[in-house]
Amino acid sequence: MRILVVEDEETLADVIATKLRTLKYEVDTSFNGEDGLYNALSNIYDLIILDIMLPKMNGFEILKKIKEQDLSAKVILLTAKSELEDKLKGFDIGADDYVTKPFHIEELMARVNVQLRSTGSPKQKDTLEYSDLSLNLRTSLLTCKNTNESISIPYREFLLLEYFMNNKKQIISKEQIYDKVWGIDTDYESNNLEAYLSFLRKKIRIIGSKVTIKAVRNLGYKMEE
Repeated sequence: MRILVVEDEETLADVIATKLRTLKYEVDTSFNGEDGLYNALSNIYDLIILDIMLPKMNGFEILKKIKEQDLSAKVILLTAKSELEDKLKGFDIGADDYVTKPFHIEELMARVNVQLRSTGSPKQKDTLEYSDLSLNLRTSLLTCKNTNESISIPYREFLLLEYFMNNKKQIISKEQIYDKVWGIDTDYESNNLEAYLSFLRKKIRIIGSKVTIKAVRNLGYKMEE
């Protein structure tokens, strides 16, 4: 799962990001409101930790834009403000939780885990399924239900496959894939997407599945039967 931390105190942002990474989350950081909004609107995040007092654009403005775009990401507001009216304003706009500074890092992690376990999020299931494929999200084991053959999927290929299975039958651009799987600041030329897709297609064929990931000319890629 991918989390965006929007916090202008760079030391604090790094502490939060480092802790989240130890919990196996993919994390990106933004240090001002404009960059935070730009990254948030990419719609690749499962959760956004959003400070209110930010340069260039405050957290309330960002939260309002996120909700106007109907993004699915959960939002935890993070701020030094503790007044009741500020909390109510955040919840009224659409925040899912609110943490007041100073805070204990373990409390924030607990709140993150609660939000990402929320009922209704497809990423919280133990498995993802499409056609004859079943991907175990805990063990990274991919199974073909028709042949009962299974294969273990390495980390980066797992992230790719998870993304495709969560967006089945949709065309996904190369930029969207890099942003989601490698991170928003990735140099697209530094990673060979085609190589990883080739590895993944081969594993899908090995277990006898009829699913494939096809290239759509000038648009991106699509998972289909």
